Amino acid sequence: MAPRGVPGLVPVPPPVGVVDALPGEGTGLALTIDDGTSSEVVGAFARFAQDSGVRLTFFPNGRYASWEENAPLLRTLIESGQVAMGNHTWSHPDLTTLGDREVAEEIRRNQEFLSNVFGVRDSPFLRPPFGAHDERTDRIAADLGHPTIAMWNGTLEDFQVLTPEQLMAAARRWFAPQTIVVGHANQPSVTTVYGELLELIAERGLRTVTLADVWATPGQRVRGTTADGRLTTG
Repeated sequence: MAPRGVPGLVPVPPPVGVVDALPGEGTGLALTIDDGTSSEVVGAFARFAQDSGVRLTFFPNGRYASWEENAPLLRTLIESGQVAMGNHTWSHPDLTTLGDREVAEEIRRNQEFLSNVFGVRDSPFLRPPFGAHDERTDRIAADLGHPTIAMWNGTLEDFQVLTPEQLMAAARRWFAPQTIVVGHANQPSVTTVYGELLELIAERGLRTVTLADVWATPGQRVRGTTADGRLTTG
């Protein structure tokens, strides 16, 4: 099945370097989900996408069995283009503390996992664990096929254990146009507020996009940007 993007949005070439917001003007909201320590939460996110049409970008660590346990549904969503994936390393180390060979091995091993489990072979995106990166790790990532370091400018704040109320307070703070929001598939609180998240997205007139809807993976049709930095549309 050929990937399908967002109507009216044509992806542009992925930049070399750091991105921490969606480009230009618009109503896009990129919900990006890291880690995957909980199979229950990974599965709940996949069903949330299936049931609601929400578009998600996952950054898995392949060491967690949760991803293979939920692979059948996730593969279907990836093939349709509703879900995209990027590299978050195999085991979630601080890359800046590793030598060059170890950095490359963490990235390569997770590339093999993404390819073998999900058929994802060409994602340009690397999200460094803890957001820790430098020129050296960025160069190694680019050499291995991940020129775009995917950071964020919004968060569900669920790197810690939150109540559903606290999580929704974070969503109300950070859900805004052209924001890349980071969340985690680790704690179950998020699985109890999907309806409230959808209501917030609708109330604010946002539309969810994957990072691959915005920045093309190899082989996708791409356009440039307008002079004022807006994405061109098809």
